[in-house]
Amino acid sequence: MDFGPHFLIASLEGAITAAILALTAMGLSIVFGVMRVVNVAHGEFYMLGAVIAWWVAHLIGIHPALGFVAALLLAPLLVGVLAAAADKLILQKIGYDPDRTIVGTIGLLYIIQQSTLMTFGPDARPVQPPFNTRLSIPWFEFGDNGFEIIWPWGLGTTSYKLFVIFAAIVILTGLWAVMTRTKIGLIMRATQQDNEMARAFGVPVERVYAWVFGLGAALAAAGAVLVVPIQQAHYLMGGDPLLLSFIVVIIGGLGSLPGTVIAAIFIGMSDGIISVFFSPTLAKIIATLVVAMVLVFRPQGLLGKANP
Repeated sequence: MDFGPHFLIASLEGAITAAILALTAMGLSIVFGVMRVVNVAHGEFYMLGAVIAWWVAHLIGIHPALGFVAALLLAPLLVGVLAAAADKLILQKIGYDPDRTIVGTIGLLYIIQQSTLMTFGPDARPVQPPFNTRLSIPWFEFGDNGFEIIWPWGLGTTSYKLFVIFAAIVILTGLWAVMTRTKIGLIMRATQQDNEMARAFGVPVERVYAWVFGLGAALAAAGAVLVVPIQQAHYLMGGDPLLLSFIVVIIGGLGSLPGTVIAAIFIGMSDGIISVFFSPTLAKIIATLVVAMVLVFRPQGLLGKANP
């Protein structure tokens, strides 16, 4: 296969990675932006979403589409409720102290991981996609006879992979609408800017924090539900999403939602392209170097606000 078609395939894989990463990192960014909490257990909520998706799809078992739709609705909801409960039982009890919240979420990480291992087991479990039609992708070249459309052998993708990109865009657009056009979003933004003033105006800050923590976990779980028909659910799958989400949030700017999306596209596309042409390890090394450069030359990130 020529370089051009090969690059197109790599770009499609990178777009899928960017879509899932945008959802996962957005959850981490919202939690930090509103609560100023570094959620080290964020990757385990992602893993839990994938495991619950497998469990729901396996439990229904009538048709892959029905199981997937049920998983896409139930898994983020269940993970969000669990995260909100964890906020009330753990984070509120320690007063959202930055150091203690890191230790608390590390403990939560191991609780979720080991509980999943005991109930789910160590094996990776596949989830059948609701549809998976093979799609051929044309490639355009200028040949001896002028502009030509060719169909290289093996150049293609599946309908489900394109759906993942579309679904991520829909979810992120809906999140943007909620944050900017609704009363709930106004309360979240007010709490983010000055939680003491919001409390003085009667905003139940602790309830908002629990809701935000649950929303961040639900976004990670939604990304996991979308990716699990491509990958497989297993109890150790939360490590890479957590690392990449931290990289994206640092590059985009802590708490900056537009910066998170831009950084997710950059890291996801570069990860997909470099992984195809070279190796996944090199992609992680380059992403880590980019983070180091950002921390040195622009510590607040691409669109983050510098501390006064």
